[in-house]
Amino acid sequence: MICLKNIVKTYNKGKSNAYEALHGISMEIKDGEMTAVIGTSGAGKSTLLHILACIDGYDSGEYTIDGEEVGRISEKQMAQVRNEKIGMVMQDFALVDGFTALDNVLIPLDFAGGKQRLRKKERREKALKMLDMVGMKEFAGKPVNNLSGGQKQRVAIARAIANDPSIILADEPTGALDSATTEEIMKVFRDLNEQGRTIVIVTHDPAVAEQCGRVIRIEDGRIVE
Repeated sequence: MICLKNIVKTYNKGKSNAYEALHGISMEIKDGEMTAVIGTSGAGKSTLLHILACIDGYDSGEYTIDGEEVGRISEKQMAQVRNEKIGMVMQDFALVDGFTALDNVLIPLDFAGGKQRLRKKERREKALKMLDMVGMKEFAGKPVNNLSGGQKQRVAIARAIANDPSIILADEPTGALDSATTEEIMKVFRDLNEQGRTIVIVTHDPAVAEQCGRVIRIEDGRIVE
């Protein structure tokens, strides 16, 4: 379970241009929920998501994942949490141009350590399985710069789930897609949610939010609904 209590985040703290982006955010997201975080541009959605993803820190409050307080662990342990428990999907796909779809999905598998480390053949088999789950196995050998936006996002999702994370965080994953492709991508997220994964989607699109089981609205760095 994800739990935030009174999270405050200030950029440029102590400077004349200091800006408090989050003002005491508190919320819980239970295991297996599919939740949308919705709000206008500048509301604090992405800041919140980056904290959830253990990419960015916070100034005060408490953030726990499965009972472990993120603010009390080392950077090395935080990297382990990111690699083992969290999959991230970005609006701009964040794929490596020139790499094939398969090569992109292999990246987190190649960097996995400890018990998650697989042999080369096993990593390839798993990456192909992830691509198959999102309907992209036939494009495994194709450079991602030759794929459509929707296909790129499917590859990005396959990469995000490569290490079997229990939590998938998506930052405006349909923002660059047309309505038909958006529906296809949302079906992928719903399918992953039905498999038991916790999904958090940051969006400004009410149509995307409506497809989630729960909606959290944030404005001016505060949860308002």
